[in-house]
Amino acid sequence: MRAPDFWYRDPARPGAGARLLAPLGWVYAALTAARVRRLPQGYRAGVPVISVGNINAGGTGKTPTVIALAQRLRAAGVEAHVVSRGHGGQLVGPVRVDERGHSAAEVGDEPLLIAAFAPIWVAKDRAAGVRAAEAAGAGVIILDDALQNPAVARDLDIVVVDAAKGFGNGRCIPAGPLREPVDAGLQRADLLISVGPARAQALFAQAWAGRIPRGVTHLPAALRPLATGMPWKGLRVLAFAGIGHPEKFFATLRAEGADVIRGEALGDHQPLTEALMTRLQTEANLRQAQLVTTEKDAVRLPDKFRPLVLTMPVRLEPEDWGPLDAAMEKAGITPRQ
Repeated sequence: MRAPDFWYRDPARPGAGARLLAPLGWVYAALTAARVRRLPQGYRAGVPVISVGNINAGGTGKTPTVIALAQRLRAAGVEAHVVSRGHGGQLVGPVRVDERGHSAAEVGDEPLLIAAFAPIWVAKDRAAGVRAAEAAGAGVIILDDALQNPAVARDLDIVVVDAAKGFGNGRCIPAGPLREPVDAGLQRADLLISVGPARAQALFAQAWAGRIPRGVTHLPAALRPLATGMPWKGLRVLAFAGIGHPEKFFATLRAEGADVIRGEALGDHQPLTEALMTRLQTEANLRQAQLVTTEKDAVRLPDKFRPLVLTMPVRLEPEDWGPLDAAMEKAGITPRQ
């Protein structure tokens, strides 16, 4: 399903669709609040716990943030393990993800991607996943997408938002894109990371900076293509992506100079069946173009298509790592010297 256009209209002019669905949004917000309150303490791990979550439904840059955190902690000598619910996967867990032995259908595409950068556990019961990570020697645990889940107590809560989309029309599902009201979500946050280019950051600050509570640090960041030596300039490509906002991926390709003859926007986590890939490869051949997708989508490719599709990896780059490092230090995460 694609998000309706009215989700991202000006909050002052939400439109008839948002107004009509507003009562259901109030119910959704109430249910989220009840879930957050149900276990106010949660399981307290013996090591620091960082939660990376969002208030919006859909893509905000959460997975690149988890990867960036894990890499920064590893570079500082801290063994960070990630615990994920494994959205889209079949395994209940707790199970440690093997990037070569598991499939996206078993553990979900995001855990399979993250497994290339850090140990990651899939567990429908997050507390059980945290216990498994502790037993395996984790020095820090990163909870993936746990802002609204109270099962584990956290030492640092990070909220990630797409700077271009912001918090949409400010309303809860189905009247808007939010899992809970902005004020409620940010009250539990320590750090807000907005992801996007400079112009989007300026517009986000103009629209939402006044809503950020005192004590919550705002850290702008961008997703930048990894320097792989791939000559994108002038390359004729047929791009496809099943992420929260596929158009961002297509725009990144164009910014790198690729000639995007068409972008196929798929549903978030949509299975890349052989029938779908055969259709795309046939079109690419007829139009003398190269198939290109995201790292997250690439882990769902059928084996026979892996050699035929290029990926453009991106990495999160904050304007300044200082606020994130300070937040981690405050949470008791002390790198080895």
